[in-house]
Amino acid sequence: MSQIALITGASKGIGAAIALQLAEDGYNIWLNYRSDDAGAEKTAAAIREKGRECTLLKFDVTNEEEVEKTLSPLLQNEVPYIVVNNAGFARDSIMMMMSSEDWNKVLQVHLSGFFNVTKPVVSRMLRKRTGRIINIASTSGETGVAGQTNYSAAKAGLIGATRSLAVEVAKRNILVNAVTPGFIETDMVAELPVDQIKNQIPLKRLGSPQEVAGVVSFLCSDKASYITGQTIAVNGGIHT
Repeated sequence: MSQIALITGASKGIGAAIALQLAEDGYNIWLNYRSDDAGAEKTAAAIREKGRECTLLKFDVTNEEEVEKTLSPLLQNEVPYIVVNNAGFARDSIMMMMSSEDWNKVLQVHLSGFFNVTKPVVSRMLRKRTGRIINIASTSGETGVAGQTNYSAAKAGLIGATRSLAVEVAKRNILVNAVTPGFIETDMVAELPVDQIKNQIPLKRLGSPQEVAGVVSFLCSDKASYITGQTIAVNGGIHT
């Protein structure tokens, strides 16, 4: 029986690439998304073409009751071996013009979303004494980025949560790591000055979602069985 990977925010972009890669690696997928029905169905179809099962889970990671209502019935019978906390979004603005709504919403999606999804799953992983948790953070959580005080704070918090949770669950053979993408070819960078950004990156190009997915795949494999509490950068050298 194939093991399960739960990926949040996986209807497109990095999340979809991770879902497809883990399906390629042999996992059945629980694919979470909030509103993009068409994108989720497209990704699910591609997963099924690979011969893997895909269960679509439509919920908002910030809504604890909604998460619990969706996951509880599934967790009664099966426990994912992998959780990838990828759901996220940016609401950029300089601090003096940032609304409290934009501050709170960004932190809720990245931090409360991580908590709401991970807590019910990791409690069951502990009983099975195995599992992998991968948190998709960002280079913005490691270095200062003007206009992203909320996003940088959220991603830095996610890195800190990764380190602490890794220590808490290591005795039960559950590994927890973070991946920090830099500038990746997704909708989030579509309106940015790409040529200018490329000049700042030592490799002189943006990364692909598949390159992030490849690192997640490695961290979920037996080859990474002695890696936990770490932050792995996928940023083309823009931050070291």
